[in-house]
Amino acid sequence: MKLTVLGAGSWGLTLTWLLNDNFDEIALWSREEDLTEELVLTKSVKFPLEVQLDNKAQITSNLEDAIKDAQIILVVVATSAIRSVCQKLKTAGIKSNQILVNASKGLELPGLFRMSEIFAQELPNNKFAVLSGPTLAAEVLKGQLTAASIACEDMETANFLQKNLAVTEKFRLYSNADVIGVELGGSLKNVIAIASGFIEAMKLGDNAKGTLMARGLAEIVRVSVALGANPSTLYGLSGVGDLFATCNSPLSRNFRVGYMLGQGKKLDDILKEIGAVAEGVKTSKAMLELSKKLGIETPLSAAVYEAVYTNITPEEIVSKLMSRKLKPEDSYKLAK
Repeated sequence: MKLTVLGAGSWGLTLTWLLNDNFDEIALWSREEDLTEELVLTKSVKFPLEVQLDNKAQITSNLEDAIKDAQIILVVVATSAIRSVCQKLKTAGIKSNQILVNASKGLELPGLFRMSEIFAQELPNNKFAVLSGPTLAAEVLKGQLTAASIACEDMETANFLQKNLAVTEKFRLYSNADVIGVELGGSLKNVIAIASGFIEAMKLGDNAKGTLMARGLAEIVRVSVALGANPSTLYGLSGVGDLFATCNSPLSRNFRVGYMLGQGKKLDDILKEIGAVAEGVKTSKAMLELSKKLGIETPLSAAVYEAVYTNITPEEIVSKLMSRKLKPEDSYKLAK
């Protein structure tokens, strides 16, 4: 059996490394301009993470070669590139029996589409699944255990992927039919992770962080349920599990963005320093627009948007949130 991984960023490289022994063949594809000489010649990189791939891994910028005979295609590119990659897959001759699995977390702007919606629009004949959960790449590369959700509306496909993408004692997978919930839990938690890094930098304490995660989860659930998610999914691996891991770890790029914003640094300088995509930056804009569209109150996410895209100071953001009108704790009410 052959696996193809599209995207040679941190998570794409990590999944290629992690799943090596599960497959007879494995291919890693990326655009030619994104493939370093070091990766092509030595099958290793040192930045943003240190990864050494097995000799079996085929590294290529030829998409047709990469997907040929692959039963499973893992899509691990930035969400802003998902649509163009889908269009390239059509040109490359993707077959209807090849299963697509998205492992990127975010929403498309300006359309506010989930990744599954983009795949349905561009590649309607292919089965689609989403992989999401508390999966910090640096810990996975150390062999530290984790678990994640594999969601597909067709449970037979979900079970097939669960069996073939799980790694004994390292990477446990739970099947799920709620694609919307798994996608949104993984995407929207990145916004709250930025806020968590912000709190850490300002030394606001663990009480503040506990408050953030509880109220942040309320916002995630409100929006996700309004869009069709099962609320129980948001209390699982791709919701609470991913939220807690990302909000408490400096390994998270989104946490680091928030931390540096809390130090008063500018976004352009932060992203340059991190040197990798932090999906929560764009997702904060998507969350703001979704909230307005749905008529749902999401003050924490709105505050993250202001921190990212305006010149408001950290102190002003905290004051603004803490001086809001007092109200009952009705965490998961859908309307304002």
